[in-house]
Order: sequence, then structure tokens, then C-alpha cells
Amino acid sequence: MNDTPLYAVFGNPVAHSKSPQIHAGFAEQLRDPVRYDARLVPVDDFHGHWRAFLNEGGRGANVTVPFKQQAATLADQLSERARQAGAVNTLVVTENGEVIGDNTDGAGLLLDLKRLEAPLTGARILVLGAGGAVRGVLEPLLETGPSEIVVANRTVEKATALAALFDAQGRLRGCSLDAIKGTFDLVINATSASLAGALPPLPEMLFNEGALAYDMMYGAVPTVFLQWAQRHDVRCVDGLGMLVGQAAESWYQWRGTRPETTPILEALRADLC
Repeated sequence: MNDTPLYAVFGNPVAHSKSPQIHAGFAEQLRDPVRYDARLVPVDDFHGHWRAFLNEGGRGANVTVPFKQQAATLADQLSERARQAGAVNTLVVTENGEVIGDNTDGAGLLLDLKRLEAPLTGARILVLGAGGAVRGVLEPLLETGPSEIVVANRTVEKATALAALFDAQGRLRGCSLDAIKGTFDLVINATSASLAGALPPLPEMLFNEGALAYDMMYGAVPTVFLQWAQRHDVRCVDGLGMLVGQAAESWYQWRGTRPETTPILEALRADLC
């Protein structure tokens, strides 16, 4: 019998996932051996594969598309940030067998932004998009004390609905992409446009001096959004650090220790190049 703690990432597709490499790096760094594998799950049998995983002794899992909402339904408890996000990307099995659903995306983003010494407290922040990824990061961003967060989306109703949901003393508002006004210290692209190689319609005057442009997507070359931002002479960063950060938060939920993310991020970056 293998007593090494068992973890996995569930998804469809999942072969591209960097989670096994990231968690192998954490295990080596912390000298805490675990088994961690990628599991391709049929879209109509997530619950069955989760039960089989538990029968193997599974202690926790990461969950990626298209199962984040389904993962929330099988958890015995949801963390507050999972409730806010409306989705689960981390499942934790407690010693008594209870399953807790968590969402570590916001914590991962904040960990990376703090690593980058991004403007946060007192800053004016623009978030592009109003999908599930944005739901998971608004509360953590608000907790850093910005002067204002503007959520801009092609469908304005989605942006204003999110602003109403997370309303915090008037520091959060929603608008359409063509109604963006003023300049910002931090601009986060959370739209799916990067996946399609497209650029959201944005005003040319968008960045304050010393601003940071951050795209939640990542790749071997800068996204179209980051290429556009580079022409405006601002610091540009992709979302690879957020990926490592949310994984580090998952590891902490499972193992109670906090990995150092920089060496893992550097190794992943080198593999992309």
C-alpha cells in the first residue's frame, strides 16, 4: 500500500495542465513527498471520478474547466471566497472525511501582485471582464484598499451586477468597455479575448505613470493586450505567476506549509521559452 498522500487535478482537457509540475516542485522544495497526477474526466461523470479518487485515498484536488461549478455541489462546506466566486478550484478532504470547497484564484492573484509590488492601496484599478475569474478576485482586491475599482465589460449588465454584488462603500462600479473614463494605476485583463488573440476596445489614454498592465492569461509570447500595453510604456506581466500563486494557496490548504513561488515560476517560464 502506498502511504504517500494523493492529490490530483481534474479537468477536460487536462493534458496541458502545469499543476503536476508545479506541485512536484513544491514537494521537492519543502521535502514533503506527495503523489499528484492529472485526471481526464468525462464531462458527464465528474462525481463518479471524484468518488473513485476518494476510494483511492485522495486527500484533495485542483479542479479546472469545465468542473468548477460541479465541484461546488459535491463539497460539504464552501469557503467564503468559494461562495463569492460561485466556483471551486480546490477541494480539501479533512481528517474526518469532510470535503471543503475553496477558490484560491483571488489569493493567487494577490500573491503575484504583491510579489510584483503592484500599486494596490490607494490605487485606481481597472478590471476588464466580468466572468467567473473576476468574481474570484474582486473581494481580495477590495481588501487591499484601492481608491476605486472599475469593472468594464462588453455586456454592461454583467459588470454592474458584479459591482452591486461586491459593493464596498462606493469603491466599486461597473461600466461598458466604451464607457471607461480616466486613467489607472493597475489594469487587469480577465477577458477571454487573449485566448482568441483579440484586443478589447480600449481608450488610448488608460495608464497613469508607473502603472502595471496584468493579463490573467499567459504564454511563450506576450498576449495581444500586453503587446498593446507595451506600446504605452508601462510595466507588463502575464498570469503565469497567478497560476503558481493559486497553486501555492491550494498546497497550503492541503499541507499547512507555504511554498516559495519564485523558483517554480522561473522554472515554468524557462519551459515556455
